[in-house]
This record gives sequence, C-alpha cells and structure tokens, in this order.
Amino acid sequence: MHLNVGLFGFGRTGSLVAQELVKDTDFTLKWVMKKTVNPNSFYASHSLGYEEKFAPFVSVEMFCEKFLKANPVDVVIDFSIGESTKLYDILASQGVKVVSAISNYTTDELALIKSAGKKTAVLASPNITLGINWLLIASKLLKQIIPNADIEIVEEHFRNKKDISGTALKIAQHLNLDENNHINSIRVGGIVGKHEVIFGLPYQTLRLTHESVSRSAFGTGAIFAAKWLMGKESGVYKMENAVHEKFLKHIKNLSI
Repeated sequence: MHLNVGLFGFGRTGSLVAQELVKDTDFTLKWVMKKTVNPNSFYASHSLGYEEKFAPFVSVEMFCEKFLKANPVDVVIDFSIGESTKLYDILASQGVKVVSAISNYTTDELALIKSAGKKTAVLASPNITLGINWLLIASKLLKQIIPNADIEIVEEHFRNKKDISGTALKIAQHLNLDENNHINSIRVGGIVGKHEVIFGLPYQTLRLTHESVSRSAFGTGAIFAAKWLMGKESGVYKMENAVHEKFLKHIKNLSI
C-alpha cells in the first residue's frame, strides 16, 4: 500500500514528522501547508536537507478545493494549530482521510471534526505517539484490576508550555479522575513530554511511565495512524482505537 500524503504544519514537530514520512517508502510527501511561505524557500525538501525539489510549500491562503484537485492526496496529517480544522470540510469533500494531532481541541474544532467525519475517516488525538496510547490501555486495565488504588497523574514538559497537557487530561478522562485534583504539572528545561500514572497501594506503588525523547515519535505514530485509517469507513476515530485493535489482535496469542 503506497499513500500520497499532505502535511499541515511545519514547525518543530511538523518538520520532524515530514522527515519520518520522507524516509518511509510507503509514503510520498506531496506538499506541505504552512501559515506563510518564504519567497526564498518553496520546497519542504530543501528545508529537510535534500537537494531534490519535492513537497512544495503551500500557504494557508492558497489552500482551497482547486489546489487539492490539482494536487490530490490520500491522507492529510495535521500537526498545525486548531484553526486548520476549518479546512477539513474541503478535505472531506474530496474523500481525503485526515489524521489530526492537535494538542488541545476547542468545542468548535471538535464540531468541525465531527462534521468532516460524516464524509471521510478522521482520526483525532491530542497525542498520537504509540507509547502513550499503550499507556492509556495499560492504565485502564490496571485500574480494573486494582480499583481501590490511589491514582495520580504527573506530566512534565518544557518550561514554556503554558496549558495542562492535553494528554494528561485525556488520561484523567479515561480513568474517571477529576482533572483538577489528580493532575500534577511540572515545567522545567526542555523536556519534550513525560507522563506518569502512579497507582498507590498500602505497601507498594506501581508506576506506568511514557517519555518522548524526540518529537520524531509523533511521526512514527502518525504513520501508524495513517496506514490504519486507510481501511476505515467515514467516521471519527481516536488513536486508542487503532492501538486497541492491535492489542486485541495480539492478546489472543499471549501465553503465560
């Protein structure tokens, strides 16, 4: 299965995602949309260190149905900001599937995602790394096994990150925890992202930890999500749906 892909966003994370897409022989990066295009830099390939001219930049203002018809793709991976959800209707109208990896969604943005999901398959998750979604599944399973444990969530990020981690909020939601009382935030240095779920028992403590050591982890997660989404009908999906399906497939063969 070979996929033509468009990318929304080319910041710190988006550029690393682009690098992972280019390295994967199952993908062709057709174009990259960013807020503005520098007149001296028309190709994402040059920004990624390649001499060849491929993956041209397109500005938000230039992105429209006409552009998409002239430059068709199978899937768009979105690592921009929430405002890009306004373009999902254009993608959906052309049958383009969407992997949306925006940290925090507003109510209006979620409504736009839901609307696009009526016409195409959309996977939307605030953290698309594979490891964090394994942690989600493991945490829910562990809570079912030891329901009386005290549970706290600790999230660590780089110093300038202002909001509570969207991933931590998601973990709290999955574990039915009050986000105001059970999420502990730490902001120091240049930590990419670390999440820990602590289960406290009378005489022992269990800790489930996931740490992203590079934003490239978002790229490998996006690739996994895009390939999984190709086999899905219209609708709105979450990254944990994809990982859970994989989990169920392998748990049947687990021997103890």
